[in-house]
Amino acid sequence: MGLDKIVVVGARENNLKNITVEIPRDKLVVITGLSGSGKSSLAFDTIYAEGQRRYVESLSAYARQFLGQMDKPDVDHIEGLSPAVSIDQKSASKNPRSTVGTVTEIYDYLRILFARAGTPFCPNGHGPIERQSTDQIVDRVLELPDGSRLQVLAPIVRGRKGEYKKEIAEAAKAGYVRVRVDGDMYEVTDDIPMDRYKQHTIEVVVDRLVKKDGLDRRLADSVESALKMSNGSVCISHQNADGGDWLDEQFSESYSCAECGFNLPEPEPRAFSFNSPYGACPDCTGLGTKTEFDVDLIVPDWTRPVRNGAIAPFVYKSGETREWWPDVLTAVGEKYGFDAYQPINLLTPEQLELIWHGIKEPVVVSMKFASGERKFNANWEGVFTILRKKYEQTESDWVKRDLEQYMTTKPCPTCKGQRLKPETLSVKIDGKSIADITCLAVEEASAFFDRLPKKLNKRQMAIAERAVKEIQERLRFLNNVGLSYLTLDRNARTLAGGEAQRIRLATQIGSGLMGCLYVLDEPSIGLHQRDNQKLIATLERLRDIGNTVIVVEHDEETMLAADWLIDLGPGAGEHGGEIINEGSLPDFLAKAGGTADWLNGTKEIAVPKVRRKPRSKCPL
Repeated sequence: MGLDKIVVVGARENNLKNITVEIPRDKLVVITGLSGSGKSSLAFDTIYAEGQRRYVESLSAYARQFLGQMDKPDVDHIEGLSPAVSIDQKSASKNPRSTVGTVTEIYDYLRILFARAGTPFCPNGHGPIERQSTDQIVDRVLELPDGSRLQVLAPIVRGRKGEYKKEIAEAAKAGYVRVRVDGDMYEVTDDIPMDRYKQHTIEVVVDRLVKKDGLDRRLADSVESALKMSNGSVCISHQNADGGDWLDEQFSESYSCAECGFNLPEPEPRAFSFNSPYGACPDCTGLGTKTEFDVDLIVPDWTRPVRNGAIAPFVYKSGETREWWPDVLTAVGEKYGFDAYQPINLLTPEQLELIWHGIKEPVVVSMKFASGERKFNANWEGVFTILRKKYEQTESDWVKRDLEQYMTTKPCPTCKGQRLKPETLSVKIDGKSIADITCLAVEEASAFFDRLPKKLNKRQMAIAERAVKEIQERLRFLNNVGLSYLTLDRNARTLAGGEAQRIRLATQIGSGLMGCLYVLDEPSIGLHQRDNQKLIATLERLRDIGNTVIVVEHDEETMLAADWLIDLGPGAGEHGGEIINEGSLPDFLAKAGGTADWLNGTKEIAVPKVRRKPRSKCPL
């Protein structure tokens, strides 16, 4: 018994019949056999369970209290175990916020990439928003031809209504003599015509210059003064020496649009996370969807009268209308010109809007009782508001379930299902936001990042190189396990068992761990046959970097690629639990019985000579 194998002695877990088996280390091992023959009992309930138990026991008493006590499997002893990692079909995340991108950590690298190398764009269509230092602004101005006339302007008001006499007086007090208002030049002492009800742009002329040698210092001082006066913005207006039109160039030392004043905070990784309040859409809190009341569910029959059964949540199962809402609807109809006794499909869109979203003024409701008629004022908040309040305020699970039948989950109307704030989505790389990239399938995203280095400038590439490399590696692993069709924003809860298992497999390869014991449960499930070789190559790579890979599998190709095979049987349940064959592939195939007979072709399931004919043609 050396360190080159895992030795299991006296395994009796579930239906295993006191078996002893030696498994070579650092090999691809396939455990096969009939369903119920004890494959998982050996691989997961014995070998993996004992590996996990020993690892937990090696931790401190403080750490063990959080992990809980793990039971020892029913086995005499196991030697040669490594730290064990289970990759089974039940390991998919149930968190509604988990996506393929977050599970594989690709999204973490995307956040870093966009925060450090992304270019913010104005959401109002004014182009990229760049932050420049005083030196960068001066360098840009010094690129102009000699003799150019320059004006350094400080925009103190941009596109706002008012007369702003106070601001102009303060500029005069500071020693400035000229201002440009809505493109026209004035002295600060002039009676400047400004309509208080129209939008105006006011820029103080900080300096007027002519481009020539030795201008650097004066220009830098003027730019700094303008930036200070306008809270980080400056406009350089210039004209060629031979005349012509004045051209304006806007600069900002913060991420602020020089045209509309849109401000973007310093991009940081947390701003690109939909799991953080700094980046998540405030309307859906980063889920990308909202569960709201649906008109089509609230009104199942549009031919019914407004007050007598059209609005389903206001009707009991017996058909009787609930509470006093019908009388309020009658009063609303009388005030706004429709008859609540007519079918709801005869109402105009404006009248329906009143029913769904309510009215501002109270209405006079008249209710008849046996003792007479009673009138009172009531507010009509609208069907949606009434149902939403009832849903949020009730403590009854029955009432919640009753109301949920009228609700549907739809993409968030604010972020259009992209989960992030608009200012976050305005940051782009090669014309794509982070949400645009996560919408791509793995194969398309891989092609995008293969092209990306050619699209980035030298500075961006120096920052982004490591992040792009990590993203490319992980995308390549997902491609190699046959998941090229998945999009990175795919919810982890919607993944099939085989898909989730292969994602975890790709993640483990990306981690680059060595000396581990990996136990997998039928990873080929749900995989197209053409992608089987990709999966096998991935398992072989996991083995080649120094790990022991144990796979519970029925797939023929996987078995033929194995370094070591173990066949359990001969039957299922109480008739199984025994090792009927084991060894390297040539030794395994040399023995008769069990799975070896099927691999050798001595046993086969014959193709039926006569097939059943359908009774009728399929309607599809």
